[in-house]
Amino acid sequence: MTTDAQNTDGSAAHPRFAEALTTLGLGELHTRIRRFPEATRTAAEAAAALGCELSEICKSLVFAADGVPVLVLMDGASRVDVELVRRELGATKVTRARADVVRETTGYAIGGVPPFGHRTRTRVLADRSLLAHATVWAAAGTPYTVFPMDPETLIAHAGATLVDVREGEREA
Repeated sequence: MTTDAQNTDGSAAHPRFAEALTTLGLGELHTRIRRFPEATRTAAEAAAALGCELSEICKSLVFAADGVPVLVLMDGASRVDVELVRRELGATKVTRARADVVRETTGYAIGGVPPFGHRTRTRVLADRSLLAHATVWAAAGTPYTVFPMDPETLIAHAGATLVDVREGEREA
């Protein structure tokens, strides 16, 4: 919870994400961003640092659906079922996006991708499992920073479509 690398606006977030918060009228979140000395790059690292349940972490994962980037927001305790994503998007093939594609699309490195405030506009899917919590924690643009938000607000700001794409959700 150090704030040694704050932006000029007082936010510990990545400058692009800090600017997005201000633009979206979410400036009050600047003071709620938590920065850790150790990386919170994975959901497990973030949950351990925060002392919360793994499922209270919102992972921002970029996939390529027929070569087009798509962001999937998933709770930290679950895995994305790419077949369900493929069906949801009507795509032929869905794969994890390469690191360079993630950075080019979002403007952030893997492990620090926030749910919104990206360089380019992409399609966003949010798994319904996020709604099981009053608050979820998501990356604030760096592998060392996270912010809290109620999942409904997070999904709305991400412009996400609510879906069921969690592994184990397939109908028999």
